[in-house]
Amino acid sequence: MKEQIERIRNLALEEISKASGRKELDDARVKYLGKKGELTAVLRGMGALSPEERPVIGSLVNVVKEELETLIEQKEEEYDEQELNRKLKEETIDITLPSTKVKRGSKHPLNRVIEEVEDLFVSMGYDVVTGPELETDEYCFERLNLPKGHPARDMQDSFYITSEYLLRTQTSAVQARTMMANEEKGPIRVICPGKTYRRDDDATHSHQFAQVEGLVIDKNVSLADLKGTLEVFVKKMLGENLELRFRPSYFPFTEPSYEVDVTCFKCGGKGCNLCKQTGWIELLGSGIVHPNVLKMNGYDPEKYSGFAFGTGLDRLAMFKYGITDIRLLYQNDVRFLNQFDRADR
Repeated sequence: MKEQIERIRNLALEEISKASGRKELDDARVKYLGKKGELTAVLRGMGALSPEERPVIGSLVNVVKEELETLIEQKEEEYDEQELNRKLKEETIDITLPSTKVKRGSKHPLNRVIEEVEDLFVSMGYDVVTGPELETDEYCFERLNLPKGHPARDMQDSFYITSEYLLRTQTSAVQARTMMANEEKGPIRVICPGKTYRRDDDATHSHQFAQVEGLVIDKNVSLADLKGTLEVFVKKMLGENLELRFRPSYFPFTEPSYEVDVTCFKCGGKGCNLCKQTGWIELLGSGIVHPNVLKMNGYDPEKYSGFAFGTGLDRLAMFKYGITDIRLLYQNDVRFLNQFDRADR
């Protein structure tokens, strides 16, 4: 039986050594080490041996099995290395070739304007505050001096969810929340940027648009403070050569109230199709905070006064970058947005 084992060993070593691929190697493994392999058959025939011979033959078979398994593992490692070298050779990259240009994104023009406005007012000592877009009728209208049934509500075609909840029509609701949250009823200096919603949809209006409103409450706040603040704001955002014009207007939450126009950035005030030959473009609404608004939100109008203003961030972006259609800001048209990528370079 020893001679038989030695013969099997020699044949197996020869076949494994000559194997030229994994298939031939697997065939040799099954032939000699498998459940029906030749070495397994030897072990099954050990029952005919004497008790003294069995451990000797068993030990010899195990030594041969370990030798064959070691040789098979070495051959497998050789095949793995050959395969790896083949792949490396096929997948070699010439690092001297020019790289593929990677397209990069850029800040959206609306986000650019929002960041500029926030940076400007923070540098002037303002806080940036936000509030819910799903707002209550109380904060959106009633605390801003627009009780139920007030005709000024017709100026804003609102999206009501229920009789008490609606998508906010202006970020003025955040101003009311800020006043109510100020338990000490001390001075306030905030801007409130955010999304607002009204039923509009054309080249200059959108059902969703961005707005920023400012609120200052303190002792002895006057129209002169409002005018000076807006001059800094407008000239920083749109150009130092622009002039402001205050026109009397009506807003329920301010008294007196003003529309603020700026000289047309396209024609410089000479008159063109953009400004309808007037030389002026309407930019924002403003005014002195109405005493009723101060009262309803816990402030003594005999002690405190304030001013408020608000403008569309979309409109600022359109003026700043010469965009003629507000819908371009929301269509995600890459051809349009690529212009601002080039501006970053």
